Amino acid sequence: MRPHEKLEVWKQAVEFVVMIYDRTKNFPPDERFGLTSQIRRASVSIPANIAEGAARQSDKEFIHFLAIAQGSCSEVETELLIALKLGFIDEKDHLELRSASDTNGKMLVGLSKHLRNKTK
Repeated sequence: MRPHEKLEVWKQAVEFVVMIYDRTKNFPPDERFGLTSQIRRASVSIPANIAEGAARQSDKEFIHFLAIAQGSCSEVETELLIALKLGFIDEKDHLELRSASDTNGKMLVGLSKHLRNKTK
């Protein structure tokens, strides 16, 4: 098992990507290369950056990649709000996805704090 595969935050982020793909499959066809693609790429970036950071040689580098993943969480949240306002998702889906994103964000912050304290 690779180091990132042991991390709950990575597992949660992968499940979030699956949720995003499921909820965006019914977006309008003309959004396939617009918001659909953007929100999917941003969500995939979360577990991808966790995995890349976990493979680095130092906690400092790992923390950097966790910060990038956190930025991608914020990006997805903005795109979800836009999707809601455009009527591509309903309030229920928005709240569920936002909650999952919040969970990812909190886990990322917690892991970053843990690594920072470890390096002191």
